[in-house]
Amino acid sequence: MTDQLSRVALPVTSETPPTLYDRPAEYDDFIAERDVRVPMRDGVELCVDIYRPRTEEPLPALLAFAIYNKDLQGPDIATTIPPQPSWSPLWCGPQEAGDTRFLTSRGYIHVIGSPRAIGKSQGGGERTWDSYDLIEWIAEQSWCDGQVGMVGISGFGAEQMYVARQRPPHLKAIFPFDPRGAYGTLGGFREEYPGGVVHLFRYLVSHFGVFHQDKGAPGELGAEKETLWNEAMNNDDYKLHPHLYNVLTMKGQHLPAYFDVLIDPYEPEGTVERSEHEFAQIDIPVYTGSGWYAYTYKTHLQGAQTYWRHLDKAPKKMLFAGPAHLERPFHGLHSEILRWYDHWLKGLDTGILDEPPVRYWVTGANEWRTGQDWPLPETQWTPFYLNSWERLRPTPFVPASADDTIPPDSFVQMPLTHTRQVASLRYLSEPLPEDLTIAGPAVLKLFAAIDQDDTNWIVTLSDVGPDPSVRTVREGERDIDETLPKRELTRGWLKASNRALDEKRSTEWKPFHKLTRDARQPVVPGEVVEYDIEILATANEFRRGHRICLEISSLDTPTGVAGATNAEYVPYHVGSSRTTLHHVHHNTAYPSRLLLPVVPSER
Repeated sequence: MTDQLSRVALPVTSETPPTLYDRPAEYDDFIAERDVRVPMRDGVELCVDIYRPRTEEPLPALLAFAIYNKDLQGPDIATTIPPQPSWSPLWCGPQEAGDTRFLTSRGYIHVIGSPRAIGKSQGGGERTWDSYDLIEWIAEQSWCDGQVGMVGISGFGAEQMYVARQRPPHLKAIFPFDPRGAYGTLGGFREEYPGGVVHLFRYLVSHFGVFHQDKGAPGELGAEKETLWNEAMNNDDYKLHPHLYNVLTMKGQHLPAYFDVLIDPYEPEGTVERSEHEFAQIDIPVYTGSGWYAYTYKTHLQGAQTYWRHLDKAPKKMLFAGPAHLERPFHGLHSEILRWYDHWLKGLDTGILDEPPVRYWVTGANEWRTGQDWPLPETQWTPFYLNSWERLRPTPFVPASADDTIPPDSFVQMPLTHTRQVASLRYLSEPLPEDLTIAGPAVLKLFAAIDQDDTNWIVTLSDVGPDPSVRTVREGERDIDETLPKRELTRGWLKASNRALDEKRSTEWKPFHKLTRDARQPVVPGEVVEYDIEILATANEFRRGHRICLEISSLDTPTGVAGATNAEYVPYHVGSSRTTLHHVHHNTAYPSRLLLPVVPSER
C-alpha cells in the first residue's frame, strides 16, 4: 500500500520517511563529560563520553557503542563538519553515533563509547561483555532513570543486536539501523560476502580504524592456520591483487580480521545453527532496516532482513531507505528514533505501533510505501526467461519444440593482468506496456558451463529506458540504442564452487548456500551446472516503456588506482587470475530464468 503520510504536503526524501511526529526541545544546553573511565567486570576500563541535559532530573539514556573511535563522533565534530551527503568528498562512514544536540535537547542522555582495544579504551582480556556491562553501569548512575536504549547505525547497529542477545536487564529497546550481518558475531561471512565472493570493503574501511595493533614481525601461526596461510599464499587470485597479498605476508599482524577472511574465505561450521539459537534470545522491541544503497557492500541490507525473519518475541519494525547513503555525521531518521524511544522509554503516545510494520522507498515511483511483512505478502514471484539475442521474455520454453535446441550464449573474461574490460551478457525485456513494481529480493536460476573449475558469477539488475523504439529489420532500427538511460538497482553474487544449497533453509525467493569449506564443490570444466544466485533486495517501479535489464559477468574492477576505489562503500571483488570461457544456457532442458518480486499495482 502507498504510505498515506506521503500524501501530506511535506518534502519527500528517500533518506528519511515523512512523519508528523515531533516534540519541542525541552533543554537548550547539555553537560559534556569526556573520557570517562568505566571498569568492566575484569577490571579493563572503557573510555566513554557522556552528554547530559542540564537538569537534576534522572532521564533515560541512549548508548552509542561500536568499534569506531568515539572521538570521531559527538557534537563538536558535527559543528566543524556539518552533515555531508554521500557524494561529498568529506563524507566519512564511521561517523554514525547520532545527533547529540537533538537527543539531549529532547530529554535523553547520549553516551558514546568504544570497546576495549579501540581508541582510548584499554586493551586486554575478552570484550564479550563490554556493551552489557556498560549498559548496566549507565543504569546505576544518578543521572539515569534506569532505562537504557541504544542509537547509532552500522557498527553501532551491529552492537545493538549483539548485546540484545545477552539480555542486559536495563536495555529496554533498540534501534539498530544498518545492523551488519546476523549470522556470526557482530556480522559474519555469509551476509558480508554473499555467495562466498570476497571483496575489499573491509580492507578499505579498516584504514579508518583505531584498533590497538602491534605491527611487529610476523609470528608463528598454529598448525591449522599455518596450513590455511600456505594455501592462501599460493592462491594466484590473491597474487593478482598485490595489496591483498601484502596483508597475507604479515600473518595477521596487519588487519587481522581481514587476514582471517583471506586465508579461510568460508563460513565456519555451526555458525548458522548457533546464530539462529541466539536470535531467539532477543526479546525487546527492535526497529531495524537499511537502505537500497547497501547492496554494494551487502552486510547491512542482508542482516536487517535476516533479523526481521527471526525476531518474534517483541514488537518490531523495519524501514528501507532509498539509494543514497544517509548523511554523515549521522543525523537522519532522528524523528523516527524519537518516536520509537518516546514510546518505549517515556511512555508517550507517538503512534509508532499504529502503522504497518514495514516501510520502504520505491525508486522510479519515488515514494514511500508500507507493508505488513517482508517480503510483502502480496508478492507475485514472476519468472522472466533468458533468451538469445539479448532477450528476456515472460513466457517459458515449450517442450518438444524448437526451444529444445537453442544454443548457449558465451563470453570470455580475461584477468586484470590483461584487460580492464568487463565481459558480460545482457538480457532485456520488451518495453513494458504498463508500470511494473518490484519489491524484495530476486533470484537468477542459471544453467551454465565454464572451462575452468571455478568462477565468480556477478549479476546486475537495472532499469533501462524509456525506450520508444520498435526493433525491426529496417536500417537504424535493428539495435537497442546504447545511449538509453540506465539506472542500476541491485546485484547478486555467487562463487561457482559455493553453489551447494541448504535445502532446509532455502525458499523460492532466497537460495541459502552452505558456504562452508567442506561444502565446496569445484566445477567440472565443460559440465552444465545449475546455479541459484540471490539478487539482493530492492524496490523499483519500472515505468511504462522501460525495460528490465539483467547483465551477467564474472569480474568488476577498481575505480581508482593502486587497488583503491573512489568510494570505499562500493568495493570490488577478488577476480580470477585465469582467462575463463562462460556458456549461459537457455532452452527447454536448461530454462535459465530471473525470478522477480512483482507487487500488484494499486492503480
